[in-house]
Amino acid sequence: MGEAEVHKALAKLVRIFEEEGIPYAVIGALALGEYGHRRSTVDVDVILSERDLQLFKDGHLGRGYAERAPGTGKLLDTEHGVKVDVLSAGRFPGDGRPKPVAFPDPATTAVRGARFALLPLARFLELKLASGMTAAHRLHDLADVLDLIRSASLGAEIADELDPYVRDKFRELWTAAQTHDPYA
Repeated sequence: MGEAEVHKALAKLVRIFEEEGIPYAVIGALALGEYGHRRSTVDVDVILSERDLQLFKDGHLGRGYAERAPGTGKLLDTEHGVKVDVLSAGRFPGDGRPKPVAFPDPATTAVRGARFALLPLARFLELKLASGMTAAHRLHDLADVLDLIRSASLGAEIADELDPYVRDKFRELWTAAQTHDPYA
């Protein structure tokens, strides 16, 4: 574990962020693994402020990173051939439309995990739930929450820490996770 190109790309990115003092939070499948549910992934997802994204691009485009789509946070680690998706603090998960849950500023929200900075579990769950609730192409985010509830044995009381916008969906998934899967 941890030797795939995506893990090398993550380690490189984290080293840059930490050496340059850029606040960040890893999200997506790599964060999911830190919380207790492992699933494969081929990209690195992080949250940065718009300002810090621009600083990173100014210092690293053409030096190990390239833009996959000019003017966006869709980047490529050219050394490892790994996609890096930077999601901007203040924007909205899923369909991108305004809602009570937004990507938080990592400077004020991120916590240090064992290997990198990530969001507190409740904030991470809120993003996954809001994304899956509002974008049909992001239903895997709901499945990620369901799988994490099972894998990490999350308790129902976590719902009390969530934004009311996503609380009922978490409770629905938590209830579903209590059902025994006879094929598992």
